[in-house]
Amino acid sequence: MLRSLCASVLALSVGLAPALAQDGCARDAMLVMDGSASMDEKGFDLTAPTRIDDARAAMALAMPQIAPIRRVGLLVYGPGGDEGCTGISLRFAPVRDAAGPVAEEIGGLIPGGMTPLAASVEAAADVLGSRGIIVLVTDGNETCGGRPCALGRRLAEETRLTVHVIGFRVAFDPFAWNSPEAGVFTGADSVAKCLSDATGGMYVNTETVEELAEALRVTLGCDLIGMRPSLRRSG
Repeated sequence: MLRSLCASVLALSVGLAPALAQDGCARDAMLVMDGSASMDEKGFDLTAPTRIDDARAAMALAMPQIAPIRRVGLLVYGPGGDEGCTGISLRFAPVRDAAGPVAEEIGGLIPGGMTPLAASVEAAADVLGSRGIIVLVTDGNETCGGRPCALGRRLAEETRLTVHVIGFRVAFDPFAWNSPEAGVFTGADSVAKCLSDATGGMYVNTETVEELAEALRVTLGCDLIGMRPSLRRSG
């Protein structure tokens, strides 16, 4: 998987390099983090870490390298709402040296609720305005009736926002009961891929802590700095 990730990163780096060189680290970023109930599900091995456990470990690896070079904010979706789809929480807007605040917020996160992908990305876009980077981490598809594909088209038409999507052990359900755009993609891709496709971002499927950490470095890094010679950008 990591070898495949590296190969796809290399392919996309050619197309992204001019934009990154132009914008450098000036564009603020919003990290949109999956806190839905599925992030805390146990598998057959009850002793294995949950997705949220491994996501915390990945953040601990990646954010100290990202935070010094880009202002990052955090929005969490899933827990805390009055209903399953209303748990969309802006934890903080982009700030310098966000590694500590990100670790604190995600460290205290108790997953719950559902997966309002479109509404969460739209909320992050409202924070950034017309220019910036959104990195969406999700383990599945839209389950709250939102339309990521329609949102992606609108963001592309009305803003200069770039949305990158990191699928983390995506549980693919082409017949999601409340996802009007379910079935747009086959295989293991979340419907959120529409967002990255429309806005010129990248979509990366990850399975391990190391892959998730590297995908975070790639999407939140800037101007190709911090990229090891053995790894380039993903798509």
